[in-house]
Amino acid sequence: MTRTPGTLGTPLTDGATRVMLLGSGELGKEVAIELQRLGAEVIAVDRYPHAPAMQVAHRAHVVDMLDPQALRDVIGQERPDVVVPEVEAIATQVLAEVEQAGVQIVPTARATQLTMNREGIRRLAAEELGLPTSPYRFVDSRSELADAARLLGFPCVVKPVMSSSGHGQSVLHSPDDVETAWSNAQDGGRAGGGRCIVEGFVDFDSEITLLTVRHAGGTSFLDPVGHIQVEGDYRESWQPAAVSEAALDQARDVAGRITEALGGWGLFGVELFVVGDHVLFSEVSPRPHDTGMVTLISQDLSEFALHARAILGLSAGDARRIGGPEEPAAASCAVLAEGDGVPRFAGVDAALSVPTAQLRLFGKPSVAGRRRVGVALARGADIDQARQRARQAAAALTITLDESIR
Repeated sequence: MTRTPGTLGTPLTDGATRVMLLGSGELGKEVAIELQRLGAEVIAVDRYPHAPAMQVAHRAHVVDMLDPQALRDVIGQERPDVVVPEVEAIATQVLAEVEQAGVQIVPTARATQLTMNREGIRRLAAEELGLPTSPYRFVDSRSELADAARLLGFPCVVKPVMSSSGHGQSVLHSPDDVETAWSNAQDGGRAGGGRCIVEGFVDFDSEITLLTVRHAGGTSFLDPVGHIQVEGDYRESWQPAAVSEAALDQARDVAGRITEALGGWGLFGVELFVVGDHVLFSEVSPRPHDTGMVTLISQDLSEFALHARAILGLSAGDARRIGGPEEPAAASCAVLAEGDGVPRFAGVDAALSVPTAQLRLFGKPSVAGRRRVGVALARGADIDQARQRARQAAAALTITLDESIR
């Protein structure tokens, strides 16, 4: 049956609007919930069983998404109308093939290919669009890293061109750090090592994410989200971030240009450095952003709800800030577990007794190493109070890691 944009079917019937998530973590779980609110049939795919989005989807498949044939097989079996990449580790050539066959790829196969590779997106932003970025060089060896670091100056940052969530990322403070940084980058890359980007250090005032929605009604920008990252991974976020009107205007211009160049429909997380009244483009994620989890408590339509509307061919509408004049600020704080085992949470009642606090416990089936297993959310009279409440709620939780009994 041919799908008409803006027209939705009924799940588990021949006329269903079928959406396949490639990647089924905590962000995909919220997308799956919002898609189901609109009557979509959701198929969750990931490399491990019982992933968070699988727990709420109509059907689930465990697939090595880097295996082209395995990916072709599951798409051919389910025949989705829409395929939504929720992670970077995907055989993107298959997405291009199925897009050519008429399946909608969110936002597009080209956008997915460009954004999963830091070289592709940086060259698009800086060299084709002329957007302001930090100075950078691409390197393929330890000696090239040493040369690039000398050219850009210390400190500088090295990242694998294909990685996420801070994996393989290092800050170099002197030539003595080159050896360790190169080894770290080779171990942390998704493709098992290879090319890296070296970026000159930016003495920025703040980092923000400008959540940008391309939808049937046009392009919408949400209030800027401030955030803190540790070793390249999100720890806290808050909304609205304090930036000048001039910087916000420039941020919207940069976000609008990069998302227009990528094309397609959906929500994009555009990461920017703020330096006074100016911004520098850092990265863009063509999907809901982890820092945007704050929108679960700050807006009547979260980033996940807006993403679901957009990818189904609907107008996103206007997201309105909630909390009123007494609690206009909102914040999120990541809940981390470290070790090996199945998470068990104590202190949930204490966490929820914090004024305005909410929790999202992701339902990750196990932890190996350090993983984000939940998020605490809160509102406040100002950003400081909202952040303090979110941190207090997160700190009230005690996480133990049990051996699996299944």
